[in-house]
Amino acid sequence: MTVPCGVRTLVFNKPYDVLPCFTDRDGRQTLGDYIDVPGVYAAGRLDRDSEGLLLLTSDGALAHRITDPEHYLPKVYLVQVERVPDAAAVERLQKGVMVGGIRTRPVLARLLPDVPPLPDRPVPIRFRKHVPTAWLELTLREGMNRQVRRMTAAVGHPTLRLVRIAIGPVTLGELQPGQWRELTKKETVEIYRGS
Repeated sequence: MTVPCGVRTLVFNKPYDVLPCFTDRDGRQTLGDYIDVPGVYAAGRLDRDSEGLLLLTSDGALAHRITDPEHYLPKVYLVQVERVPDAAAVERLQKGVMVGGIRTRPVLARLLPDVPPLPDRPVPIRFRKHVPTAWLELTLREGMNRQVRRMTAAVGHPTLRLVRIAIGPVTLGELQPGQWRELTKKETVEIYRGS
């Protein structure tokens, strides 16, 4: 597989409170505050209040491969939720839940035993003295609007913090919030293979 000349694909660790676009007439932080590479656009969504891995590319075919749910490219999220989910709540997530009248596809879901080693968020999550929190790892193969947040809310555990750590074979690795790197040729090939 050859990558067309001039094509750029970036792996970006999007910070919290950054819009996933390059301009904002209200002056809020955007991708343009971190990335000065012409012709690349976000391949998929990562809302302003979510953090982590975002791929940007000038390759339309690759963007389609990343975003089209028919390719089943797994996306992995670390999710801090209110209260500690029991086994039944985790099982409901795994089987898929009703979101806006549509049943989500089954997901891989597991309760993490420890807090994952993530950088601090510039705006801490709301703290409630008598409401514990827990971390889940969710792996989805579709991308409905605000799906993770809607799924955890549907099982009684609202999302407090959401960090995407992988898209297919691409992971955040050592990238800190606001940093980016070029996608490797090996990662590109693996995306097309559906890894």
